[in-house]
Amino acid sequence: MPEPGRPLRADARRNRARVLEAARTVLARDGSSASLREIAREAGVGLATIYRQFPTKEDLFAAVVRDRIGALADEAAALIAGSGGTAPGAAFFTFFTLIVEDSTHKKMLVDALTDAGVAEADVKAGMADLAAEIKDSLATLLAGAQRSGDVRADVGMPEVLALLGAACLAAERGRWDAGTRDRALAVVFDGFRPRN
Repeated sequence: MPEPGRPLRADARRNRARVLEAARTVLARDGSSASLREIAREAGVGLATIYRQFPTKEDLFAAVVRDRIGALADEAAALIAGSGGTAPGAAFFTFFTLIVEDSTHKKMLVDALTDAGVAEADVKAGMADLAAEIKDSLATLLAGAQRSGDVRADVGMPEVLALLGAACLAAERGRWDAGTRDRALAVVFDGFRPRN
């Protein structure tokens, strides 16, 4: 395992990224029964490479969850910054959609961790800062969309979080495909838009 605070070499960073991507793929396919051996094979690395950075299967699974939430936080930051010229309303709706898309994967990873013996409270505690960052980003995007007139002024974060939570749960339990997700979210987004 690398020493804390010491940056990884370039090849170690590449290997870490390959291992995390392989772990996402194998977890999506095999769930909590995913083996480190299969993850190593998928990543094209040896088991020792995985164990150098992730001493246990649980450490690897937790890193995958943090990595996915971190990527979502990066997406939010880019949308808030307006990169790509995204309008405020489109940025809010895009981020809402990204969270719903990601929720099934995140739930699967959290389930894999808890199945592997890590307490769900520990998993959630380990991600609390990132989750707070996501919530703050969503609030910032909502405010921008309201200022631009793309979202009703009477919609607050409690309503957004309630609808987001319901959509995430429905997507996960209903195993939504992209078409179902897009149609369901179009209905939700119509409710957010100002009435003429």
